[in-house]
Amino acid sequence: MKIVLTDAKTVTQGDLSLDGLREFGEVEVNLLTDYENIADTVRDAEAIICNKTPLNRETLRKAERLRYIGLFATGYNNIDIDYCSERGITVCNAGSYSSDAVCQHTFALILECLNRVGDYSRFVAEGNWKKSKTFSPFVFPMNELSGKTLGIVGYGSIGKAVAKVARAFNMRVLAYRRTPGDGCVDLDTLLRESDIVTVHCPLNDESYRMFSDETFAKMKDGSIFINTARGGVMDENAVLRALKSGKLAYAAIDTLEQEPMARDCALCGVGNCFITPHIAWAPMETRERLMGIVCSNIRNFLAGTPENVVN
Repeated sequence: MKIVLTDAKTVTQGDLSLDGLREFGEVEVNLLTDYENIADTVRDAEAIICNKTPLNRETLRKAERLRYIGLFATGYNNIDIDYCSERGITVCNAGSYSSDAVCQHTFALILECLNRVGDYSRFVAEGNWKKSKTFSPFVFPMNELSGKTLGIVGYGSIGKAVAKVARAFNMRVLAYRRTPGDGCVDLDTLLRESDIVTVHCPLNDESYRMFSDETFAKMKDGSIFINTARGGVMDENAVLRALKSGKLAYAAIDTLEQEPMARDCALCGVGNCFITPHIAWAPMETRERLMGIVCSNIRNFLAGTPENVVN
């Protein structure tokens, strides 16, 4: 096969080997591909492996030999699934590879809100503990997780992993999903009763900007909002208004609607909003697991038994 990688830099910056893909044929590695160059870059591809590259009727119009698209991701909203189905192009994602990593990062964000480790570390580094009259200066407020209610929006593999850890912290867990089951509650109940709301649902037409002024108004005053899903599930200006009003005590976010962050992002530099640059999925072990799934997907496709097919 002629395999073309369109945005390899999004999964490796030299630390993760791509050699496993060479088992399947010639591999052309493009670190990043501008939108206007995608069509020519993939012109001769029989398989495309990508992360966030937009693959649609326009960008695939010259790829006459294309029969397979593999994703370095679980989400596939960058792929025109209907068009690929029309063309007979099989699309496979990498489901569940990052559940443990995203769960871990979710609690890193929650604990930053409640324990303020970064703020206390800077307090010490700036020499302020040396000036303190007490051995433990209570500069930043701290709170316990035990006894708090965690609302999980999206109850797939990541949401269930988060629930398991939350219960280990002696938290009460509420969960919401589009399809009933697993003891889930309706969204209004979750919003009304949760001290912390964390989002783990896919981005689609139903979830786009589901966290709006109306949604935040239903939450407890002084609650915490965590988003490690997709930036598009929230209205960033609504998050800002909720933070300023006190409806939200904190927001902790790993994804934005525009990535990299827009220069005029409303949330940049807001004191009670912690932002990490879409790295919840990116520990080394997680990316190694991802590469293994991507290679397995190609192997199964070539064997006539494709797995993780999304169209």
